[in-house]
Amino acid sequence: MLFTVVDLLVRAAETCPDKKAVLFKNRAMTYGEICEQSRKLAGSLVELGVKKGDRVCFYLEKRLEKVLAIYAISIAGAVFVPIRRLCTKEQALYIINNSQASVLITTSARLAALAPLLPELKAVIVLDYMGGDLEVPNLVSWEQVLFFRNTSVTLPSIIAKDIAAIMYTSGSTGPPKGVVLTHGNIVAGAYKVSHYLELSEHDRLLGILSFGFDYGLNQLTMAFMARAQLVLFDYLFPRDILKAVGYYGVTGLAAVATTWIQLLQVPWGRHMDSLRYITNSGGAIPVDAVRDLRQRIPHARIYLMYGLTEAFRSTYLEPDMVDLRPDSIGKAVPGEEVMVVDENDMPVKPGEIGELVHRGELVAQGYWADSEATVKRFRKNPFLPPDVCISERVVYSGDYVRMDDAGYLYFVGRKDEMIKSAGNRISPWEVEEILYRSGFVSEVVAMGISHEVYGQVVCVVLALLPGVNKGKKDILDYCKRNMPLYMVPHEIQVWDTLPQNTNGKLDRAGIRERILKLRST
Repeated sequence: MLFTVVDLLVRAAETCPDKKAVLFKNRAMTYGEICEQSRKLAGSLVELGVKKGDRVCFYLEKRLEKVLAIYAISIAGAVFVPIRRLCTKEQALYIINNSQASVLITTSARLAALAPLLPELKAVIVLDYMGGDLEVPNLVSWEQVLFFRNTSVTLPSIIAKDIAAIMYTSGSTGPPKGVVLTHGNIVAGAYKVSHYLELSEHDRLLGILSFGFDYGLNQLTMAFMARAQLVLFDYLFPRDILKAVGYYGVTGLAAVATTWIQLLQVPWGRHMDSLRYITNSGGAIPVDAVRDLRQRIPHARIYLMYGLTEAFRSTYLEPDMVDLRPDSIGKAVPGEEVMVVDENDMPVKPGEIGELVHRGELVAQGYWADSEATVKRFRKNPFLPPDVCISERVVYSGDYVRMDDAGYLYFVGRKDEMIKSAGNRISPWEVEEILYRSGFVSEVVAMGISHEVYGQVVCVVLALLPGVNKGKKDILDYCKRNMPLYMVPHEIQVWDTLPQNTNGKLDRAGIRERILKLRST
């Protein structure tokens, strides 16, 4: 029975020590090598003063050492805190300070920007340190910690209920929040998702997502649970992903909706023929894009999924249902429960809109050092019998969904992003979906902007597909033909491209901020 992140590594190393586990460029490490080196690094962390429960941040680009860091920190009984490689210096410093980290693992290039502002740390471990004038107390090179030889160091025992990680959100609505996950949370996510994906030792996954994103971390933990292989890969253009899938013979590919939309804008050839399955999260894929995926890779199983960092994965749609319900996010992940409630915590009827509430072992422990936000999102299960003395916490997603008569769920939109115009409640996602169907839009974000008569009206910001020559009037005419009058945008902005956040999702908060600035000038 597996209980901790460490168990994932140890069991894999015991059963297939010589199998290549992780590949990166022209390098590879076996399960046995990762286990051995992670133990050495863990011993060094303990000798440097890291205690059970201490937070250890890593701020690295994608590389094999990142995998070692995750497992070593876990073996040492500490809490790993990923800082996404695309984070700014200010965001990185915020995470280091907010998590009260005791150790930072990074590279010389990243450290140079952080050094003057770093808090007091027990150690700063630098992967590529070649000497120099970096004035950082307690600087230690990667070579020093990796060639640890003190076998007398005692490593702490850990159990499923111990905290394993703090995953910081992208901070789209204010400073990023640190979502606290136990070993049990992470292992349960690996087990449940790998089970319905039917992952096996024959699979090879392409890891294009950050380990600082729960969806990206899950690619690693699933691969180790199934004794599969993970290819770490950074890309600049969609074509890079296609080539990598073909070159490595990838069988499983996970990507956010934005990436799938971009991939569909280029020809595929035979690059994707090796795929057994594909998945999505981080926002729904437009229906036309889902149908396009089905046509391009009819041999692959498509898993449409929905999740939030506070509960990792809430729902998925069985591949056999994709043709029938391409706009659905499916039903609850096995062993978890999803409820749809109104503002009074009462279940809504089929067809009605309510907030998605997640119950189960995937529910996180709350937000780090933020009791106010924790109380708002992580609440007592409203359906527990009143005589039950032990409370059970569930997480309120902040997302509106509706359920059909067969129990399938459909995403409507974020509660804080819903547009209220002249008494009508408009889903930004529905506006975006209609525009994606036009065939001339590559990216689009819909939002509500203030209006003195209607309260709010719809504003859309979009980018056109390459080679498409459409003006605002053409777009508006299309909207009038395909939308009810109250949904038709009052303002249309056409940009060359839309910015993304560190997770690869469209940066809605940044786009809104830019629009508000434009309107105020």
